[in-house]
Amino acid sequence: MAEEVNVYSSRHYDTDDAFFAAFTEKTGITVNRIEDDADVLIERIRSEGDLGAADVFITVDVGRLARADDAAIFQPLDVDVVKEVVPANLHTKDWTAFSRRARIIFYDKADVTDPPQTYDDLADPKYKGLICTRSSSNVYMQSLLASIIVNEGEEKARAWAEGVKNNLARDPEGGDTDQLRGLVSGECDIALSNHYYFARGLSGEVAGLTEGVDGIGIVWPNQETNGTHINISGIGVAKYAPHPEAARKLIEFTLTPEAQGLLASDNNEFPVLEGVPASEAVASMGEFTPDTVDIGKVAAASSAAQKIYNEVGYK
Repeated sequence: MAEEVNVYSSRHYDTDDAFFAAFTEKTGITVNRIEDDADVLIERIRSEGDLGAADVFITVDVGRLARADDAAIFQPLDVDVVKEVVPANLHTKDWTAFSRRARIIFYDKADVTDPPQTYDDLADPKYKGLICTRSSSNVYMQSLLASIIVNEGEEKARAWAEGVKNNLARDPEGGDTDQLRGLVSGECDIALSNHYYFARGLSGEVAGLTEGVDGIGIVWPNQETNGTHINISGIGVAKYAPHPEAARKLIEFTLTPEAQGLLASDNNEFPVLEGVPASEAVASMGEFTPDTVDIGKVAAASSAAQKIYNEVGYK
């Protein structure tokens, strides 16, 4: 009987098709993929218990991995290559990063001559009425604030959230691409976004962004302090995986140069494997120093981040 692996994934990228096809070509293992929102998949795995079909859970953002931890859906990650090639701050005992994304500051070069250089700067009153962000209910926003909690403490994090809220150009709305479109349309002058949304505008046709991409400046924040906030796509073996060995082979594959190259070239993500180059679009955005904070600690602070946003009235 042919080997198979059941993947529950909240990554909704067409480029993952090539990634899984390459795994099957290399190993002969058939990938059965179920896609849905992370919270739906986490609850499905939790409720199915030892009768469940999931072998692997894949998601984006440490906030979602924190929810998976809370639901106790993982088994210990017994994959030697993780400790060999993944930086220690990017994996825990139950899950590992297999790609990285940076959350950076973008600005309108025509209107902003003194752009913020740090995340703390975004709370400076001189930027009042200029900033666009996503809603505080978004996991990218929660993880950024969680990293501030870990690096600087809850008091500083609360002051930051309140300061940024006071500087907003409009109520938070939309996705990361919408924040960048706001720079092009003039709705705002400063925005937060993951790096690869901008890279897509550089390398392809993204309506409302590509035509104005040359007018957008880039700041890699916190280069003089702890480095730019990094988030991840993560993967772990389900607690009651019916095919645990196939699951481990899939995780091993995600950390090969071949797979890392696909993630970098096809979706503009940063590899976790040293020596694999970024895509041409991402490389053109320049080099930077990343934050090396323990991503597991950031995940654990996600609920505290949401509490702070709620307390300061950040929509």
